[in-house]
Amino acid sequence: MVLLLACVCQFMVILDAAIVNVALPSVQHDLGFTATGLAWVVNGYSLTFAGFMLLGGRVADLFGHRRMLVAGLGVFSLASLAAGLAGSPGLLVAARAVQGVGAAMLAPATLAVLTTHFTEPAARSRAFAAWSAAGGVGGTAGALAGGALTTGLSWRWVFLINVPIGVVLIAAALVTLSATRAPGRPTLDLLGAVTGTGGLAALIYGVMHGSVLPILAGALLLGVFLLVEARFAKQPMVPLRLFRIRGVAVGDGMLFLFGGIAVAMWYFTSLLLQNELGCTALQAGLGQTPAAVTFVLVARLSSGLAARIAVPAGCACFVAGFSWLALADGGYLTAVLGPTLIVAAGIALTFPAMMAAATAAVPDGDAGTAGGLATTCNQVGSTVALAGMATVSAYDHVFLIAAGLGAAIAAVSLLLPGSQRAAAVASHHA
Repeated sequence: MVLLLACVCQFMVILDAAIVNVALPSVQHDLGFTATGLAWVVNGYSLTFAGFMLLGGRVADLFGHRRMLVAGLGVFSLASLAAGLAGSPGLLVAARAVQGVGAAMLAPATLAVLTTHFTEPAARSRAFAAWSAAGGVGGTAGALAGGALTTGLSWRWVFLINVPIGVVLIAAALVTLSATRAPGRPTLDLLGAVTGTGGLAALIYGVMHGSVLPILAGALLLGVFLLVEARFAKQPMVPLRLFRIRGVAVGDGMLFLFGGIAVAMWYFTSLLLQNELGCTALQAGLGQTPAAVTFVLVARLSSGLAARIAVPAGCACFVAGFSWLALADGGYLTAVLGPTLIVAAGIALTFPAMMAAATAAVPDGDAGTAGGLATTCNQVGSTVALAGMATVSAYDHVFLIAAGLGAAIAAVSLLLPGSQRAAAVASHHA
């Protein structure tokens, strides 16, 4: 029940990030968005989701994982209701921003619940494989569900559908999870929360829009944040001792690089299908469905894979699949289907292992913080990769960059301690 709860929460968060894309033209027509304003329906969610993740993880550790998960579900569901009922562009963007805050509360709490409930390495890795698969299915289902709901009902239902799901999940969390909190009288590191959250938000905003001043401001705030955490905070928002755990540092580094893999796989192949092969948005979602199915199947069937094979094999899939995408010239079957199946297999082999490495050997009292760190690194990596890859004019160059990132992840994975590599990589089978 705990695993099912965590997987459905992850499915809903990723679904909501993807489902809105198909509905954007209808949203623009009904509410009168400008082209620039319409982008904030997506960016408003992404900005607060990434910016508040560290804070959400630490609050979950201090005041209880169940309490934060339920609160995140409540904020997310109420914001979804407000988005579905919004009558103006400003109200919709504001609701999407609050949705992102809810997701930032929910995601690290979900990871913390998995980490603390599944303590045996093989069981934890299987749990992360299932959690990862739920996110992959949510991303693909978002395109299909967004098209179906927008066409059959209204764009408003891409948000309203979250409300009944959220109510069921809140009830399930209250029944399934036990209440926990940090011992003593925990206090929140307010200065760290302000500088860390503000720094991440400014950095991500600057990267999204290619603006130098927000990037510099974000870097400055993050520098102050590190100083506060190292010297002044009695109960730091992000205890820097976590980075002395090699798996945390290496796992977070791999997740940052993996952000570019995910962007190239799902975002740029979708653009390739629509812009180069003439597919509709719904057809593009259908075209990516075989890759999502492959992801789930490989995660399920990869049990027994030796430690020395798992991550290198997954990264070899990235290099081979993206190189094929870059060099292929033809229709869907020859130029897209085959290579995306290979890349999806690589994601199934590597992503659960990276998440397990980034949260293994972490004390239960820091599980939410470690989950927030891991998710933040992945989200920031995706944002940076999207901003950089969007400046590249040709799809083949984007896919070659992604192939290079696959090789880089393989190199970084060699820094994992041998015992943790065995626990976090070889045992990640579903």
